[in-house]
Amino acid sequence: MNTPRSHDGEPAAGAENRRRYFLSDIPLDEARRRFYDALEQADSLSPMPGETVSLDQALGRITASPIWAARSSPHYDAAAMDGIAVRAADTNGATETSPVNLAVGSQIVWVDTGDPMPPGYDAVVMIEHVHRIDEQTVQVMAPVAPWQHVRTLGEDLVATELVLPENHQLTPVDLGACAAAGVTQIPVRRRPKVAIIPTGNELVPPGVSPLKPGDIVEFNSLMLAGLIQDWGGDGKRFPPVPDDFPAIRDAVLGALESHDLVIVNAGSSAGSEDYTAAVVEDLGQLLVHGVAVRPGHPVVLGVVQGKPVIGLPGYPVSAVLTAELFVRPLLDRWLGQAPQVRPTVGASITRKVLSPLGEDEYLRVKLGRVGEKMVATPLQRGAGIIMSLVRADGMVVIPRFSEGLDAGADVQVQLLQPLEKIENTIVAIGSHDLTLDLLASHLGKTDPGLRLASSHIGSLGGLIALRRGEAHLAGSHLLDEVTGEYNLSYIRRYLPGVPVVLVNLVGRVQGLMVPPGNPKSIHTLEDLTRPEISFVNRQRGSGTRVLLDYKLNELNIGPEQVSGYRREEYSHLAVAAAVKAGSADTGLGILSAARALELDFAPLMDERYDLVIPRIHYQSDLLQPLWALLNDTTFKQEVQAMGGYHTEDMGKIVAELD
Repeated sequence: MNTPRSHDGEPAAGAENRRRYFLSDIPLDEARRRFYDALEQADSLSPMPGETVSLDQALGRITASPIWAARSSPHYDAAAMDGIAVRAADTNGATETSPVNLAVGSQIVWVDTGDPMPPGYDAVVMIEHVHRIDEQTVQVMAPVAPWQHVRTLGEDLVATELVLPENHQLTPVDLGACAAAGVTQIPVRRRPKVAIIPTGNELVPPGVSPLKPGDIVEFNSLMLAGLIQDWGGDGKRFPPVPDDFPAIRDAVLGALESHDLVIVNAGSSAGSEDYTAAVVEDLGQLLVHGVAVRPGHPVVLGVVQGKPVIGLPGYPVSAVLTAELFVRPLLDRWLGQAPQVRPTVGASITRKVLSPLGEDEYLRVKLGRVGEKMVATPLQRGAGIIMSLVRADGMVVIPRFSEGLDAGADVQVQLLQPLEKIENTIVAIGSHDLTLDLLASHLGKTDPGLRLASSHIGSLGGLIALRRGEAHLAGSHLLDEVTGEYNLSYIRRYLPGVPVVLVNLVGRVQGLMVPPGNPKSIHTLEDLTRPEISFVNRQRGSGTRVLLDYKLNELNIGPEQVSGYRREEYSHLAVAAAVKAGSADTGLGILSAARALELDFAPLMDERYDLVIPRIHYQSDLLQPLWALLNDTTFKQEVQAMGGYHTEDMGKIVAELD
C-alpha cells in the first residue's frame, strides 16, 4: 500500500503514522459552495443522461427530453353521447310543441358513445331527446348546433403537440396521456447510482441475536438507501467495511467504478479510527471536513476521479440530516429538478431550548393544534436518537450565533408530516405512563385519522403546559403530602380559574426496579441508603419524584444519603434501561416498565394516575374517541396484561373543578 499523503507531502494516514485530522466549522452555505464549485470544475453537476423505458416502468421517473404526441387523440371524429348522428341543419326549428321528424338512414344514424361519426353528419342528439315514432322515423324536440356532442379529431391532443416537457416527474395521469398520444417508450433521466459503504469494526447486521456489549446494528445504510430511492436515485448497500484505511480506500475505489456518488457512513469525525477524510484526501480533493450544523457536524465532502464522495456521520439522526442537506440537493441537480422546499407552518415552542452559538441546529419537534394555537414540542436532541426522527412532525432551524429559543417563542416549522395529519392530533404533555403508548396504538386502529402525541416532562410540567394552552390534556399523579390526595391541590394551584375535568386513567403500583434475581437484595427505600447501592431518579417535577421525596421524608432519609439521587431520567422506561444496562442498581418506577425490560420488581405502594383536561377540550369532538376507548373492555384487559395496573375506575370522572 502507498502511504497516504496530504497535499503538503506529509503522511496522511496509516496503521502507525496517521496525520491528525481536525474538524472545521465551515458554514453550511460555504460548504455547499466549495462542493458545487469543485463538481462544476469536474463537469459532474450536469443532469443525468437519458435512457428509454416502457410506459409501465416510467412512473415517478423524470423526463430526459420533451415528449411529443405521435398521434392525435381522438384520432377520428367520435360520438360523445349515445343517440343519433344528424346534420345539425336538419334540426333547425325543432321545439317540444313543434318537433322535427327525421328519417332513419337518410337523415339520422343510430350511434353509441365512441362510435366514428358517419360521413356527412356533424352533430349528435342525445338519446334522451329522441322520440321514436316507428322503425323509419324519429322526432327531435330541440335543435343542436354543429359539432354538438361530438369529440372532434385532436380534441384532446393533436399529433406533434407537446405532451410533457423535459425534467417533468411522471405521474399516473401523465402515463395515460402518453398512451393516448401513441407514445409507448419514454425518455427518462437515468437514476443516479449511489454507493453506500458503512464502516466500523463494531457493526453487525439486523437480526443478530444475542447482541454483545459493543455491537452496533448496522441500519443506517437501510435508511439511506430508502431515502435515495425516494429522491429518485438507486442506492446500493455495500457490506460493512472495518475501520482500516486500506480496506476503506479499496472499497471507495471499487465503488467509484460503477457509481455516480459514493457515501461513506461513519468514520468521518476526527478520532483515531476515523479514516474517511484521509481516504478522500489520499484519492482526490478533500474540500470540507466539518460543517457548522447540529446534528451532523463531522461531514466530509470531496471529489475523487471527478465524482463526489461524501462522508456522513455514523449517528443515525446526523446521517439522515446531512443526507438531506448534501445528498438530496445533488440528486435534484442530476435529475434536473428544482431544490425541494418543504412547506412550513408557524408554531409556538413549548419549552426553552438552548443552542450552541456556532452551529445551525435542526431541532426535531412534535406538532399539534390546541385551540387556535399550533404548538411545537421539542423532541430528544441526541444524534443517536432515531425515534426522534420517527416521532418528528417537523424541524425548526435555530440559526448560528443564536443562543436558542425561549418558551413560547414563535417559530417556523418545516413540515415532515402532512398538515391535515397534524391537525388531528391529541396533544398530551405530562407524566409518562405506558398506557398512553397503548392508547396511541389503539387510536391508530379504531380512528385511523387520529393521533395521540405524548411528551414526557413530568406531572408539574404537564400542568404548566395546560396553563399556557400548549396541550389538550396532561397525565398527572401528584401526591399532596398534607392531604394524601392526588392531583386536586396541584390543579387548584397551577390552573386557577381554568375549568378542569379530572378523569382517572389507571391505578398503578410503584416500586423498585432491580436486575433479574435482585442480586443486591433491594426491597425497601431504606436499602437506598446502603453505600454499595446506586440509584437512578426521575426528574424534578415528576409525580414519581414527588412520591419518592414524600416517602423519604417520612423515613427521615435525606437526598444526600441516596447515591445517585441527583441522576435524573424523564420516563419510567429510561429508568428501567439504566438498571438494565447496569449503570444503576435500582430506580423507582412502575411494574409495566420493569416487565418491558425483563427486570425484577419490589412493589412498594399504589397510586392513582389521572388525566387532567380543560373542560373546553374534554367536550371537544377531537377527544371523544379517547373517552370511548377508555370504556372499552378489550382495551382495559390489555392494560391489565402489562402488569401493575388497576382499571376499575378507568374513564371515570374523579372531579370537576371550576
